[in-house]
Amino acid sequence: MTSFPVDQTRAFGKLILFGEHFVVYKVPALVGAVSAYTDCKLEYTAGPGLEVIDNRPAVPLYKEKKMDEGIEAINLTLTHLGVDTKTRGVKLTFGGDLCCASGIGASAAQVVSLARAVNIADSRSLSEDEINAAGYEGEKGYHGTPSGIDNTAATFGGLLRFQRTEGAPIFDKKTLVSPIRIVYASTGITASTTEVVGDVRSKKEADEAWFADLIGKYTKLCEEGQKAVEEGDMDKLGKLMNLNHEYLQELTVSCKELDDLVVAARAAGAVGAKMSGTGRGGLMIALTPTEEIQNEVASALEKLAPQ
Repeated sequence: MTSFPVDQTRAFGKLILFGEHFVVYKVPALVGAVSAYTDCKLEYTAGPGLEVIDNRPAVPLYKEKKMDEGIEAINLTLTHLGVDTKTRGVKLTFGGDLCCASGIGASAAQVVSLARAVNIADSRSLSEDEINAAGYEGEKGYHGTPSGIDNTAATFGGLLRFQRTEGAPIFDKKTLVSPIRIVYASTGITASTTEVVGDVRSKKEADEAWFADLIGKYTKLCEEGQKAVEEGDMDKLGKLMNLNHEYLQELTVSCKELDDLVVAARAAGAVGAKMSGTGRGGLMIALTPTEEIQNEVASALEKLAPQ
């Protein structure tokens, strides 16, 4: 292949509107893909082994902290797709404009773009569902027990209602009445999803009644949030985002840096704001119904956020 079509390997980042951590326990979540993407060039080389060149933009220390998990994720994806680097050399070059930070779905975008690259390099005809399945296997390297929400958003894009089941996950694409204006900001802190998910599981197991009550309240909130999105009711959506943040605080997955950004966004005019993703660092998102409010909130967050 003389020129590898890198643009055909693009996989998107994501922001979770509702459902981080709760989605692991088979209740619905709403997730929106962002336009920023990761891409991947794959070259087969003469000797065996794996070479990875990572040109993705990232917050400080993200790639260093995630290096071992990233190699594991790449190997899991390649193994799932039947590519053996012990018998055939593989050189991977990752790029794109998605800035790697906790909460943006960078790991899923990486492994989904890799699956697309294998599909092209080997002249396969993998379906989008098969690409998504390969991304899910790769996500295990980063997250241990992934929900599947990130790789699904990375593969299909758009706004999705996602729910895990005992079998294949259920996901429905949603049509927006009008665009949803969002501002997101990073704390600059990189958290381990595996560790945070494990901590939540420990809290659940320590007090099943408390967790059942909380997840019941969240499930009702998510249903109301989906209705607000479908009706274009931004005020209602914002209030529900604020409440979702409170539930995540109760799970102890927020942190002072995230809370400070959330408070600043609301003070600047956001109708709702919450952490998004793993938590204990990573990202927060703010709902900004107009361009003027969006600019005001962005300006306020730039003064606090390192990225």
